[in-house]
Amino acid sequence: MEKRRPLKRLALYLFLCLLPVILPGCKGEENTYDASGTFEATETIVPSQANGIIKIFNVQEGEILDSGQVIGYVDSTQLYLEKRQLEAQIGALLARDPDIAAQTAALQARLSHALHEQRRLVKLARSDAATPKQLDDANAEITLIKKQITAQQSSLDITSGSLRKAALPLRVQIAELDDRLMKCRIVNPVKGTVLTKYAQTSEMAAIGKPLYTIADLSTIILRAYITEGAFTSIKLGQRVKVLVDDGKGGVRGFEGTVEWLSDEAEFTPKTIQTRDERANLVYAVKIRVRNDGTLKIGMYGEVKL
Repeated sequence: MEKRRPLKRLALYLFLCLLPVILPGCKGEENTYDASGTFEATETIVPSQANGIIKIFNVQEGEILDSGQVIGYVDSTQLYLEKRQLEAQIGALLARDPDIAAQTAALQARLSHALHEQRRLVKLARSDAATPKQLDDANAEITLIKKQITAQQSSLDITSGSLRKAALPLRVQIAELDDRLMKCRIVNPVKGTVLTKYAQTSEMAAIGKPLYTIADLSTIILRAYITEGAFTSIKLGQRVKVLVDDGKGGVRGFEGTVEWLSDEAEFTPKTIQTRDERANLVYAVKIRVRNDGTLKIGMYGEVKL
């Protein structure tokens, strides 16, 4: 037993001497990535565009919605009644619009009779059966009636125009109500997956109040941090390999495209590790990755250039 102790001491001495060499080698095997970060998506907060009680709100978290899909509506009864009231006011106003043809019909009849009399006197004057004065009186009568018709038409046109102008603000109010009625419908603006639902049916909605958050997860963005040394070798549009844990102790690879590079350095985030742990400053990059459904917001990912 006493003879084996020098051998054990020698083995321990050799292990301690080789430890500084072994550890950096192991560390290099672990940190084989150039940048790392977490996945995020462009989120859209959809607000209410109307005030009132939510009558229908058919949306659930995790549900995929199409752009333009109607998913509910806010109570619009009062807006509809206001519109009906304005329409009634316009109807009552335009009911006083004069019928120009009817109100000038009597003068038109007098003019027709005067023209007939003029033609008769012209024939009689050719055979000296009518005096020139009778013909002059007939012509003067025609001129007078035409002036009366013109004056009455002008007056009626002014009255009609005034009524139409008075109805114009009411029509504008109706157009505004139509717009507000359209906004009572809850229409999904972008295609994507519902992330968070903030409101429920029968709750009170207010203009600007968030209803739900949606994001297009068909492609997802990895916001990663890269050291200055590696930053010089990356460019926009470059294809890179993105690695994520597969949940079985291994990694799974995705192809990504660099779509944004920060132009300012920042301090290394505490939750982010890079290959060069001695760097105090890193640059943020955004890498867009096509998502097959396995990538989730907040997942950790690594990048190899």
